[in-house]
Amino acid sequence: MSDTTVPSTSARESTPDALRLANREDRVVRAVTHGPPVVTVEHLDVWFGARQVLDCIDMEFPERSVTALIGPSGCGKSTFLRCLNRMHELVPGARVRGSVRLRDRELYAADANPIAIRRAIGMVFQRPNPFPTKSIAENVLSGPRFNRIRMSRSERADLVEKSLTNAGLWNEVKDRLDAPAGRLSGGQQQRLCIARSLSVEPDVLLMDEPCSALDPQSTYRIEDLIDELKLQR
Repeated sequence: MSDTTVPSTSARESTPDALRLANREDRVVRAVTHGPPVVTVEHLDVWFGARQVLDCIDMEFPERSVTALIGPSGCGKSTFLRCLNRMHELVPGARVRGSVRLRDRELYAADANPIAIRRAIGMVFQRPNPFPTKSIAENVLSGPRFNRIRMSRSERADLVEKSLTNAGLWNEVKDRLDAPAGRLSGGQQQRLCIARSLSVEPDVLLMDEPCSALDPQSTYRIEDLIDELKLQR
């Protein structure tokens, strides 16, 4: 996976679990020094119809880092995340003013391709949303197929293993890749959704409260996974 920033909203912002995650830095080997920001947001204003929901947001997200957005329900965290990969514009009446750049690429330029942007900036939602009747392997491969990436059978097999390994799920499902994704537990389904996002090698992975619907053990695994992703290349 390429150098990755993971802007994410925290599902357990004020809990001991969240504090434990924040304090685990002594377990992380810092392989590189943060360089220029991978995502830069300048003077971002957002409306839904006549209602302005975000006012003049300026932020930078460093390479190979995890950024958590913390705030009360309804303050605009999810809206902000959706603006970073232009998913907000799928909502009727939504509009944006300002700049969002992926490295030197302006995402709101007139010639920008929203589909290519959403491939470069992946998204994992609050509730797991795998394709329940498709197999585990087919879920992972759905991203490359949607983007019309041609691969041989061996390349597909390698990609499934790599993506599931990076999502911390391979050892649990390697003997049942043809099983429907709907048979997985909630935590496994969420990690499968992460594997599906990783299969197209995004530059950035957005997560909107990815642990809010999970039990403590599954939450711990997702938190460890987020911590590991920033060290991957």
